[in-house]
Amino acid sequence: MKNRGRIVAFFLIVLIFAGTIGTTVTGITKDINLGLDLQGGFEVLYEAEPVDGNQEMDRGLLESTVETLNDRVNRLGISEASIDIEGENRIRVQLAGVEDQTEARELLSTAAQLSFRDVNDKELLNGNDVKEGSAKQDFDPNSNQPIVTLQLKDAEKFADVTSQIKNMDNPETPYPDNLLVIWMDYKEGDSYAEEYQKEDPKFVSAPSVSETLNTNNVMISGNFTVDSAKQLANIINSGSLPVHLEEIYSTSVGAQFGEQALDKTVFAGFIGVGLIFLYMIAVYRFPGFIAVINLSIYIYLILLVFELMNGVLTLPGIAALILGVGMAVDANVITFERIKEEIRAGKSIIASFKAGTKNSLSTILDANITTLLAASVLFIFGTSSVKGFATMLIVSILVSFVTAVFGTRLLLSLWIKTKFIKNRPSWFAVKRADIKDIKQKGEEEPKLFNRSLNVVQHRKKFFMVSLIMVILGIGSLFIFKLNPGIDFTSGSRIEILAENTITTEEVEQGFDELGLEAKSIVSTGEDGESAVARFDTVLSQDTIAEVKSYFDNAYGNEPSISVVSPIVGEELVKNAAYAVGIASIFMILYVTIRFEFFFAITAIIALLHDAFFTIAIFSITQIEFDVTIVAAILTIVGYSINDTIVTFDRIRENLRKRKKVKSFKELAVIVNRSLVQTFMRSINTSVTTLIAVLAFLFLGAQSIGGFAIALAVGLLAGTYSSLFLAAQLWLVWRGKMIKKKPVDFTKKKKVEGPQV
Repeated sequence: MKNRGRIVAFFLIVLIFAGTIGTTVTGITKDINLGLDLQGGFEVLYEAEPVDGNQEMDRGLLESTVETLNDRVNRLGISEASIDIEGENRIRVQLAGVEDQTEARELLSTAAQLSFRDVNDKELLNGNDVKEGSAKQDFDPNSNQPIVTLQLKDAEKFADVTSQIKNMDNPETPYPDNLLVIWMDYKEGDSYAEEYQKEDPKFVSAPSVSETLNTNNVMISGNFTVDSAKQLANIINSGSLPVHLEEIYSTSVGAQFGEQALDKTVFAGFIGVGLIFLYMIAVYRFPGFIAVINLSIYIYLILLVFELMNGVLTLPGIAALILGVGMAVDANVITFERIKEEIRAGKSIIASFKAGTKNSLSTILDANITTLLAASVLFIFGTSSVKGFATMLIVSILVSFVTAVFGTRLLLSLWIKTKFIKNRPSWFAVKRADIKDIKQKGEEEPKLFNRSLNVVQHRKKFFMVSLIMVILGIGSLFIFKLNPGIDFTSGSRIEILAENTITTEEVEQGFDELGLEAKSIVSTGEDGESAVARFDTVLSQDTIAEVKSYFDNAYGNEPSISVVSPIVGEELVKNAAYAVGIASIFMILYVTIRFEFFFAITAIIALLHDAFFTIAIFSITQIEFDVTIVAAILTIVGYSINDTIVTFDRIRENLRKRKKVKSFKELAVIVNRSLVQTFMRSINTSVTTLIAVLAFLFLGAQSIGGFAIALAVGLLAGTYSSLFLAAQLWLVWRGKMIKKKPVDFTKKKKVEGPQV
């Protein structure tokens, strides 16, 4: 009766979650804010300098600027805006879902320093003389042309100015002197004399003044459209910026690119997760089915938490979500492998469940904490989409720990004492022939696929393979270097999307008509429906607007454009180096506290090996190396330490069973036993995570192709280093000390985690 109640409880829990997920998941996904790479929009990084040269740049000045920018964005009706201060003098603006990106950029970057001057460029009035919020778009009563009207604070002051202007007379000038020249963002060196004959002068308008005007109403006329007049009125009403904003990085994504990226990435995610579910059931049978239920709950909780955080989901964020599934799978794999191990040792299903869940807990805890350290450093030093990726990864790790450790164990425990499970080891993917008699004394040597395996004896071969790979990598970096994306060089990148196949000749002809010469043009996409052009120069805002208009008219899709100054790339590399360095220090401290210093150092050597090998592959293949690859490498750091910690945890456990180790040979046996015991866990975890990564690589958006390649290479390198390099290095290093003096490994007290 009690067991029947457990089964009923299981189905009730599953039905409650299924009902909750089924009725709310659509609403949650609709409420999640999408990044500009998933719905179009643009991102700009500005460097700010005070308008007043005598004023120092401080936090208050930046906050005042952000406040003004927010007001301007609100006037555009944009709700999903992100404007943040970075460092001492930078402001990052992200606007997703903007229909007219050109208008938005002009509205943001215009300093709005309004001034009224005579033809000799002497300032007579400025923005401080204008009533707040008084500017509006109107129509000229005589010509019915769009104009901007505004009100001044002091009518008498305006009367004095107009009296002065109407009496000006200099017969030597080729233009009338009685002009009130209205400037927006006048800069030292600007001159009416140089601008008046130009088709598109820098000043807004220059009306003539023939009489004294004792009024506070001013009409600004010019070659306005209704939209441009409204925009000027909005700029004036939003107030002037206390700083000049210089654009040092920008990227804009057309709405079609965003929609395509979202569709492809979500599809790749579904396929990847589906294959992981099938793999878990095939390998672990009934526990695998329980894991699938909890992984479904995990994905739902991730989306819920992210929505409650009001997070912005980007392409790397979706990748982090699916990779988080790999992390959650890892916790399940560690537990299931330990349960299988106990069943093979001859214990009952119940006893195996208790021992397996208890022994796996500290391993899962250590692996998650070290990966969490790497993700936290990535969040601190990352910017933009990298920070979004780190946020999703941190949330994924925390939620996966709860669902995998407590959720899976709870659901499995409801079945563990029932008759269905009690005498069916095959439900746990264990053959009866592999179960030994528990009465049999002595510890049986673990086998892999029923074969003994001595990994340790081949350690010199593994050292040689790693050394050769490192030498080849250094040689490639020295000879070929990396193929840096514009994130690391000064220049511009334009991606053009067409409904049908587009040739590089067509794109080149288009740029010729615009008077632009690209450094390179490459056809991309599965059927050549897109092309990427690279420029050595930083394109101006006006040029970007022309390029967008031209290719939008030609192919019906607005191109995606990225512009970067070299200073941004230099800082990205510097921040990445800081991130790896600081992450390594924290990991050394944690692993030293939980294990010992020798484990910590060899773990760091292994993760640096994996990160370097990934960089070397990009040098050898000459695949474009951009900011997302940096994020991938920092993620690999976390995955590498995760893999290595699991192996080290088993070595530590076996050392404590042996207590005192007297010889190198004895230590080698323990290390080899630990490697064989964790071999299947490492392979299964890597396979499930690789399934997700390869789904992104072959089915996902093109923009995260390099990201997926980096992760795939890093995962393979991490699996190799954790199984064949890190433990062997530790053995050689620690073994030398044992030759001098036997080591007692029971002195350090084991730290127990919470029990389930």
